[in-house]
Amino acid sequence: MLVKVPDKNTVFFVWLNNYAGLLLKTPSKTLLIDPVEIKPRNFPQVDAILISHEHYDHLDQRLVAELQKVTSCLVFADSTSYCSLKNSLPSEKLREIQVGEQTKIGEVTIKAEKAKHPAATPLTFIITSEDGVKIWHTSDSAPYPEMATIAQKEQLDVVFCTVGIAPGASAETGFEIAWLTKPKVAVPYHSNSVVNQKKFAEMLKRELPKTTCLIPEIEKIYQVSKGEKKTW
Repeated sequence: MLVKVPDKNTVFFVWLNNYAGLLLKTPSKTLLIDPVEIKPRNFPQVDAILISHEHYDHLDQRLVAELQKVTSCLVFADSTSYCSLKNSLPSEKLREIQVGEQTKIGEVTIKAEKAKHPAATPLTFIITSEDGVKIWHTSDSAPYPEMATIAQKEQLDVVFCTVGIAPGASAETGFEIAWLTKPKVAVPYHSNSVVNQKKFAEMLKRELPKTTCLIPEIEKIYQVSKGEKKTW
């Protein structure tokens, strides 16, 4: 997938499937998060893969191994996924990451946060670009109160909000994530229902008019810029 290099203070993203699969591109780095149901040949350049938990719609061991082999990228995984991947990836390329830990890929920062989800060791990820654009990939987490405290500290530009497929997920729970985090841009994802995404958008417009809703389409490139609401 050819995505041009974004300008300073800008990040591109592509939603890759009906789940939490994302391609994030900053001015210097390319990240893949929870890649499933994609073709490795479409991603010849990747600096890091992030895995949030072990469920089938977030971790495909064979695919991750193939992507890593093709790109020689680093792989950061929650503890359970780390154990699953140990036998299929070079040890120097696989890193375990836990809640509260922070790492860097060049000048891009990745911080693991808690996820409220029925998996063994699930994570969410806050990615901060080299220019300070902050994106919270919430995997398929349900909302939890600490999200508000985290968001107040981070001052998030973009938050991905689960609105379907995952246990207990709905437009309402996705909106609660947006309500707790109050980002500049909220993206309803992890859904195969446009109805749920539009319902989320309606609630957001009514209750959080200062937050812009971006309803994504799979494989379409979107642009977000720090300090701006509408840049796509």
